[in-house]
Amino acid sequence: MSAWPNLVSLVFGIIAWIVPIFNMSRYDERSRNWTTLSMVSISACAISLFFQTLSFYERVKAEDWTALKDTVSVIASVPAILLIGTITLNVITLYVYRKRAA
Repeated sequence: MSAWPNLVSLVFGIIAWIVPIFNMSRYDERSRNWTTLSMVSISACAISLFFQTLSFYERVKAEDWTALKDTVSVIASVPAILLIGTITLNVITLYVYRKRAA
């Protein structure tokens, strides 16, 4: 079994959280492409969740039931944390930039 889906998922998950933080740090520069960066963040989160599902699929296909039993709580909770964190960061970014436009 390969670990590459988990590594790719981790990289895209980190990107999903770093992009909105970077986006908010550029607030003073009057960034015009903040919506594009928010879409990049949400897309990175979706790609990360896809690779988590792919990792789960590979374990099922290999019939590695012991590994599934040991990791099912993490497989269920980490993507939820990633999704909630990404949505929260992007909503904060939306609030910051919408406040500027008002």
